[in-house]
Amino acid sequence: MFRKLGILIVILALLSVAAVTAEDEPQYAGLDMDLSGVTIKMANIGGGQYEAMYDAISVFEEATGATVEIVALLDGFSMDQKLKVDFATGAADYDVAWDHTSFVAQYTPFLMPLQDYFSGSELEPFSPAILDAATIDGNLYLIPRHADISPIHYRADLYSDDAIAAAYMEATGEALTVPTNLEQIDRQARFFVENGHSTLGYTLAGKEEALTGRFYEMHFASGGALFDENYEPTFNDEIGVAVAELLAGWYADGIIPSDTTSLLWDGVAQYFCNNDVAIKLEWYGWYAYFQDENACSVAGNFGLARGFTGLSIGGDAVRPSGWAGAHAFSVPATAPNPEAGVQLIKFLSSERVAYEEAQLGFLPTRGDVWDRVIADASDADNPLDRERLELARIQVGEDFKTPPLIAEWIPFSNIFYPHLQAVILGDVSAQEGLDAAAAETREMMADAGYY
Repeated sequence: MFRKLGILIVILALLSVAAVTAEDEPQYAGLDMDLSGVTIKMANIGGGQYEAMYDAISVFEEATGATVEIVALLDGFSMDQKLKVDFATGAADYDVAWDHTSFVAQYTPFLMPLQDYFSGSELEPFSPAILDAATIDGNLYLIPRHADISPIHYRADLYSDDAIAAAYMEATGEALTVPTNLEQIDRQARFFVENGHSTLGYTLAGKEEALTGRFYEMHFASGGALFDENYEPTFNDEIGVAVAELLAGWYADGIIPSDTTSLLWDGVAQYFCNNDVAIKLEWYGWYAYFQDENACSVAGNFGLARGFTGLSIGGDAVRPSGWAGAHAFSVPATAPNPEAGVQLIKFLSSERVAYEEAQLGFLPTRGDVWDRVIADASDADNPLDRERLELARIQVGEDFKTPPLIAEWIPFSNIFYPHLQAVILGDVSAQEGLDAAAAETREMMADAGYY
């Protein structure tokens, strides 16, 4: 009798441990609806590690009885073009679409508001800042997938060398520490280049929306705004001119590469990978690449810090940099099966699927997933693996700032960046270039009905 009772207690204890373990595992969502016979069409971003998430769809299909048909897998800019055409022609016959906080404002007339399909408890794990960026005129149009934002990347050897630190103190009168504001970056970048410690002081993408975004970031970090409350251009103000002059000075003095105006993200990353750059803002997504000893000379020789605050010209309005965006899911207003599409989004944005994607290096948008990936990194061989995640969580939670939520963001960028390139190259003064961009932008905004 006692032996049987003991065995029963052991069995119950094991079952209890198993239950606790199961509850502690990240959970799926969106599997509580019978969708037998329903085909859910999805148009999504593809390429590289973006597609790993879609392997989980088989779990959703088995649990709900639905069939998921992926009708498009394109890069983000190609998806943007597809959505524009499909929405304009009424051809958006899919139930779930890729979307992004930087692009969504142009799509809102063609999307279904989602706030009535998600409870407060379902939305609670997501970053409030990202949900705010996904909400326009009171309507929630996006459910976030993953985010990106840029910390300062810096060469560790430059900041740990006592001789360099002493020379910097003698030259500037201040200690050499990892910079926290844009003026410190300017001084340090120039010092490193002028004294032969680094080939380049800084780098940034110098064309297309990438250049527009980096100017935007330096501008708002310095207390500026691209537009006022009436959508009048204000980027040609004193702050904007100061930022543009800083970039032009860096180019003229060799602080940034001579091919800056031809660079996009991969080219900028390669300079840092080569150990040629002292300091820069860079997306977290390049971290694994930079730590690859077989690919990058900078592997094991860089640190990360929170984005800089801007130029002091902005006074009390300066704030940390944090140009950011989030990939997301939306439901077209013409979706044949919108409720089924919502269920698929609940599944793909669930804790379990989001955690699996975060393990690939993407930044989570859910607090519960942040907890898990940071805990996973607690025993990492490289302490920066955990420090990176803790820093990213702060930035996504506190510094996340999207471009203006206007449908004209990309058309505006196409007007703006060639004028800024001319300033950087020294073809026009900062004031002349920004004034010309402002005049064209004002005309575009007037044509779009803003005033």
